[in-house]
Amino acid sequence: MQDFNIRNFGSIGDGKTNDAAAIQKAIDECNEKGGGRVVVPAPNTYLSGSLVLKSNVELYIERGATIAASSNPDDFVNWKGRQRVFIVGDKANNVSITGGGVIDGGGRHFIETALPYIYRMKKQRPFTIIFTGCSNLTIKDIVLRDGALWTVRLSGCEDVVIHGIRILNDLKIPNNDAIDLDRCKNVRISDCHIESGDDCICLKACKETAEYGPCENITVTGCTLKSTSAALIIGCEVRSTIRNIIFNSCIIRSSHRGLAVHLSEESDVENIIFSNMIVETRLFHEDWWGRAEPIYITAIPWTAENKIGHVRHVRFTNILCRSENGAFIQGWDKNLIDDVLLENVRIEIDKWSKWPGGHHDTRPCPGQGLLEHPTSGFFIKNAQNITLRNCEVVWGENLPEYFRYAIESHNVDHLKIENFKGKSTHPDKYPPIYQNEV
Repeated sequence: MQDFNIRNFGSIGDGKTNDAAAIQKAIDECNEKGGGRVVVPAPNTYLSGSLVLKSNVELYIERGATIAASSNPDDFVNWKGRQRVFIVGDKANNVSITGGGVIDGGGRHFIETALPYIYRMKKQRPFTIIFTGCSNLTIKDIVLRDGALWTVRLSGCEDVVIHGIRILNDLKIPNNDAIDLDRCKNVRISDCHIESGDDCICLKACKETAEYGPCENITVTGCTLKSTSAALIIGCEVRSTIRNIIFNSCIIRSSHRGLAVHLSEESDVENIIFSNMIVETRLFHEDWWGRAEPIYITAIPWTAENKIGHVRHVRFTNILCRSENGAFIQGWDKNLIDDVLLENVRIEIDKWSKWPGGHHDTRPCPGQGLLEHPTSGFFIKNAQNITLRNCEVVWGENLPEYFRYAIESHNVDHLKIENFKGKSTHPDKYPPIYQNEV
């Protein structure tokens, strides 16, 4: 393998000088000579504006080395004319980012107002990494730190491996999603540790990337996750089908939502498995979407006039939850959510934070939002063919007045409850609510 050390192309590495031109020159020469490894040597910090990765290039950041995003918005190119980006690749093949070093997205440089629980951000903040239409892509063994906006966005990429990376984002920065897979295919994410203000791992099918078709054939395994939003989520943007997805063997702690499917648009979400999970969710400030739901499914259009697809064939198996709220399933009507199995799901509900509970939250859907409602272990509304098998609800020591039902359902066809354990907080006062079921 040929090595192209960026120091040989004029990089300074003092953390103050913009080394983008030198790093880019090394990338370009590596590509022109048939490929190899662009080496970012330790122990230096290399300040940089936008970098464009190309086919057959491995960006190898040595342990102890850092590539840091500039604080100057003018140092970043615009992705598709819309949004600034730090590291970008377009229609490249056989590209890697490896080495064990750090990519610093510089989110702290783009804070406009530091409120106690959430930051208001400047419009000029950049994405950290975007790859579009790339194949045979590998991101492995690196640290991504302080993303200003979406940290790793992959749109229309195929045959992707993301393994053993650490994403350590500020928990107060909104929209700094850790990994967003938009219309990608054949992706394997494994053994990562992620802390992020916004969603940790999110699957989408966005409007602006329609050329790439569905998002499908994705596995996420062996990750540890913490989020001020949702840890693992599909949606909201679903302009093409999202299907054949497996989330397995992950641990989620101190998050605002745990395992989520949020459909707001015209296409379908289908063939989804969440299995072998430990989930902890807690309440937090209402500026963040979510109300501590460990399991969450909605199919609600942006407005009553918008089209909406279907959520079907979803499995939650072997899930242990400790939370300040229960599982939440709600459709716009009963035909939109179909064939959901919850098997060996235990939900322990307690109250330990200072934040008010007793709400449902379907944001960002207009006209829905944050609504007062008692807390149930399993809440199901407007759905069909829902099965709870070997599930359990356990109430903790702290029982606020709004803790009510073990199971509450409304307008559900073919609800099956098999070998359920648990009861209402006060069974004589709050018997189970099952309405319109067959």
